[in-house]
Amino acid sequence: MNNSEKYMKLEDEYTLQTYARFPIVIEKGEGVYVTDADGKRYLDFAAGIAVYALGYGNREFNEALKKQIDLCIHTSNLYYNEPASLAAKAFCEVSGMDRVFFTNSGTEAIEGAVKSALKYAFSGDKKDDHEIIAFDHSFHGRSLGALSVTGNPHYREGYTPWEGRVKFAVYNDLESVKALVNDRTCAVIMETVQGEGGIHPADPDFIKGVRKLCDEKGLLLILDEIQCGLGRTGSMFAFEDYGVRPDILTSAKALGCGIPVGAFAMTQKVADRSLKVGDHGSTYGGNPLACAAVCEVLNLFEKTDIVSHVKSLTPVLEEALDGIAKKYPGRIKERRGKGFMQALEFTAPVADVIKKAQQEGLLIISAGANVLRLLPPLVIEKEHINEMKNILDKVISAD
Repeated sequence: MNNSEKYMKLEDEYTLQTYARFPIVIEKGEGVYVTDADGKRYLDFAAGIAVYALGYGNREFNEALKKQIDLCIHTSNLYYNEPASLAAKAFCEVSGMDRVFFTNSGTEAIEGAVKSALKYAFSGDKKDDHEIIAFDHSFHGRSLGALSVTGNPHYREGYTPWEGRVKFAVYNDLESVKALVNDRTCAVIMETVQGEGGIHPADPDFIKGVRKLCDEKGLLLILDEIQCGLGRTGSMFAFEDYGVRPDILTSAKALGCGIPVGAFAMTQKVADRSLKVGDHGSTYGGNPLACAAVCEVLNLFEKTDIVSHVKSLTPVLEEALDGIAKKYPGRIKERRGKGFMQALEFTAPVADVIKKAQQEGLLIISAGANVLRLLPPLVIEKEHINEMKNILDKVISAD
């Protein structure tokens, strides 16, 4: 039994079996590569599901965390802490929002965003039966509240706590949104680029139309940028490409580059009429270690101008993927995406492609049965794109 088999056996014996894991035990990472417990090296084009934006082993990031560990890891929200105040200022400045609440995950950020929207509406009319419009094929998290606005029946089956209070429209179909608005509607929640649903960017006219509709009807627009935000699409936040601004914004994943942290932020107008003292809380949310991570992530994004790097290399990545799609027209329907959030939609399930890519030293993941999802660290270079292309080409041609 090798090291990987030993650890997989141990975990399978003692952990709750909720994950269909790949048979890989990742031990360490460096740059855009990870190494398993038996020494095999992989080019990582998943980045921990869009988390490791800065790559593995970033020296400045690691040093900032080590420094904070020696100072203080946890205080609770009964007290102020310096990293939280600095992280709040930095996040609001980079996002254009006015107020932020730090959470432990993206799911918790969605919970807070939805609570804020409901409280905003309740403060206006004192009614507690407001509805939210979400979208088919969306994904917002696994808690009961987040599942309520997730438009995938597979994830929702058996969990319908808000049945009847969430209406699902068709993504990129403005008329389907308009048809669901009534006097109980208080908000629209959407991913600026749908992730788990197959990597579908919003059409410009659609997202601008939703923003206009919300303004006309007095609804709040919640944009979920947990996966697509923080440089991944070639802008700091994907909504910037469309010239719109959300009322409430959610973030996580790359926000901590491996440290569990999320955030929901809002305009001052929403803050004035939503969550007040005692309405929301989190024992670990905004802890000094997580907020030190946020500070250093945003610092390094600015210092390295990582957004420009993504923007400059996006055509290279798209050209590589377009080349593969054109080479195998009978197997690949299309390439789509924005920035370093790309997809290849196949005509059949991609599980075997992913498995064979792993055997060749490439980590890629799916977004639905037939879609390959590519979410590399934002620090990849042309050589890594070429390496990915060559492995993927080899895998597809051999199948």
